[in-house]
Amino acid sequence: MSLTLPAVVALPVTASAVVLAQQPGNGDNGGQGEDFGKSSPVGFLVLILFLIAVAFLVRSMTKHLKRVPASFDEPAEKAEPAPAEGEPQAKAEPVEKTKATEDTSPAKAD
Repeated sequence: MSLTLPAVVALPVTASAVVLAQQPGNGDNGGQGEDFGKSSPVGFLVLILFLIAVAFLVRSMTKHLKRVPASFDEPAEKAEPAPAEGEPQAKAEPVEKTKATEDTSPAKAD
């Protein structure tokens, strides 16, 4: 199946395409002067700075990824088995008081 346009439609379409494709003849190139498309040394410097920043970021990311463990799951040998239903649970050992936690307020009379 081929697509053909009737002559009534084809003539305005081709005429408008020819008009739109023309460059303006009044000397205005639409902002495309003789320096259009050329980069400045400042642009080149900014590009080099971005590349250096990316290199440092990749280096930092590589260092941080080397420190990440292979797995975040706890190893099986360190995990303690849960006590069975019939077994009593172990009692927690009492915590000793240290001098820092004792009450040393001035309101306390000797």
